[in-house]
Amino acid sequence: MDLRPLKQFLALAESLHFNRASLICHVSPSTLSRSIKQLEEQLGVALFERDNRSVSLTPEGKRFQAYAREALSQWEIIHNELMAGARELHGSLSMYCSVTASYSFLYEILSQFRPRYPGIEIKLHTGDPEPAIQRVLTEQEDLAIAARPDSLPTGLAFQQIAVSPLLFIAPVNSQLPEYLFKKQLSVDDFQGIPMILQEKGIARQRLDSWFQAHGRAPKIYAQVAGNEAIVSMVSLGFGVGVVPEIVLNNSPLADNVQVLKVSPELKPYKVGLCVLEKKLRNPLIAALWNQLSEIL
Repeated sequence: MDLRPLKQFLALAESLHFNRASLICHVSPSTLSRSIKQLEEQLGVALFERDNRSVSLTPEGKRFQAYAREALSQWEIIHNELMAGARELHGSLSMYCSVTASYSFLYEILSQFRPRYPGIEIKLHTGDPEPAIQRVLTEQEDLAIAARPDSLPTGLAFQQIAVSPLLFIAPVNSQLPEYLFKKQLSVDDFQGIPMILQEKGIARQRLDSWFQAHGRAPKIYAQVAGNEAIVSMVSLGFGVGVVPEIVLNNSPLADNVQVLKVSPELKPYKVGLCVLEKKLRNPLIAALWNQLSEIL
């Protein structure tokens, strides 16, 4: 079976850029364009809207994107099930995590997996932690290392790796009030204190709830996408931030900030590996999932 047209379509649907998609697929932009045009002719609909400046999916293209992901997923499942009895597993898995998670957990997860399954290639993508679960739900990735939300989405399997407290941090050298560093702090002590917070995500949700439960609101100095950026801005003296302990432990700027004593503490992160339950039928994914169970 020639699955290249589906793979090329998905590369373009996810990058929305012909040059980037052609590099991913190892074909020329003109070859990719012809492949997409042939696919559109076979289907009788336009999958993309394109002009000289941009590429976007049509409504039909979005529906076909879901089909293409499912078709390739099912092919991988049956292909590997048929191969499993004959010889060692071969293929690739895509995984998403933050840079911090890659430092903290990947070595332990993969150090035993690679010798046991040398034919399985891990394609690692890193970025901000907030979209990790969504990338698995939309099947952009096979697996992700992510913080467990309070309510786990239907159809998502989660295997816990670690628990990480959420810490309030302040700069070592700053113009902040001295009382912040000399006592156990309550929510009232943060009135008027500038804070650097995540734009969105679990840590932001829990901090907002912490303030709201006491009828207060944070004074926001800046909102950033990633936890690493919070440590950087706090270390420069711009205000107080909240980050998971694992982020602080892996930060090169850890010596430039100090942890504040706060009560009540924020609910900690539960960090783990997540995957769609239906994808556990894939022998490659099941192999990694089951080995993680053995390690834990």
